[in-house]
Amino acid sequence: MIDVENNGRVRLFRLNRPEAKNAFNEALYDSLTELLIEAEGDSTVAVVIITGQGDSFSSGTDVVELGQRMADPSFTPGKHGFPGLADTLVDFSKPLLSAVNGIGLGIGVTILGLSDLVFMAHSARVKCPFTDLALAPEAASSFTFPAIMGRQNAAWTLLSSEWLTAEECFSTGLAFKLCSDAELMDITMEHAQVLAAKPISSLVASKKLIMDPIRERIHEARKHEDAAFAELLGKPANLEALQAFAEKRIPDFSSLGE
Repeated sequence: MIDVENNGRVRLFRLNRPEAKNAFNEALYDSLTELLIEAEGDSTVAVVIITGQGDSFSSGTDVVELGQRMADPSFTPGKHGFPGLADTLVDFSKPLLSAVNGIGLGIGVTILGLSDLVFMAHSARVKCPFTDLALAPEAASSFTFPAIMGRQNAAWTLLSSEWLTAEECFSTGLAFKLCSDAELMDITMEHAQVLAAKPISSLVASKKLIMDPIRERIHEARKHEDAAFAELLGKPANLEALQAFAEKRIPDFSSLGE
């Protein structure tokens, strides 16, 4: 589900559910959370990279499992789930790099706002489909995206559910470097090794100074987003969106007064 590679003091996590375009089900949320917690406490790890296997970075939350969860009151959630992963990403003390190798949806985009450096392949594209699903933003993107991209770019990204190209992500500041598809991992690793050569204590202290002024605001944004998400989940518009997804059609919200 996640392939782990070590390259000196750099640890690489490669999401590996290609049959689901690396969508996050409960098991994948739990697995990545546990691996991050382990890397946090491992004195031999200075830097972490997250990327995806195949043609996708991550297609976001597994919508099929989400539908099952809503339909089955006895559904057992994971130990950490989405909330645990999001909080772990916010509080991760070491440099976190994302290498976006293909499509990114949902958490496959909002995770970029919680990454320290984002590298994108030229062919990559991303989308926050929250309004398509009649839901609200997640992973503190309602705070991180305006801070990173500017309010209007963030508004378009979070309100429109339209695709952004890698070039658009770079021009708005969501991506740090654009790379050819063939060179993405080499360039990401080169930058990771530069960081990994520094003292871990200095990296952690420096990141803490960057994050401390905004950490509480990020957690507060998460709380507000979770409340909005819970309010919208399972409402008629959301159910129509999920049904349309399952039937591979465009949702029709007009009859719902939406």
